[in-house]
Amino acid sequence: QVQLVESGGGLVQSGGSLRLSCAASGSAFSSYPLAWFRQAPGKEREFVAGITWSRTTAYSESVKDRFTISRANTPKEVYLQMNSLKFEDTANYYCAAGAPWNPEVSTSQDEYDYWGQGTQVTVSS
Repeated sequence: QVQLVESGGGLVQSGGSLRLSCAASGSAFSSYPLAWFRQAPGKEREFVAGITWSRTTAYSESVKDRFTISRANTPKEVYLQMNSLKFEDTANYYCAAGAPWNPEVSTSQDEYDYWGQGTQVTVSS
């Protein structure tokens, strides 16, 4: 069982930066693939970035070269560094954990078993 708690959201101007954090509890954290998803009002939840236990990463095309996902096993956290933020990045951002030892990053939310409550990111234009 894994519990996830996001933090770091807020209001930022277009072109600015934010760093999201997701703190995890539970055992075997180092084996879980982790990802960030986001959901804007009236839209479906979408994949943003993911990282495996071996630190293989993947990004959606819309955030590639602007966002960076990373993880630390001590403390048990995953991060999303967001640079050059755009108005369209405004959304509620969710941290998720998938099945242990999966060697690939999945972009499907169906592959993630544990979710945080979300943190709101608002980018003013």
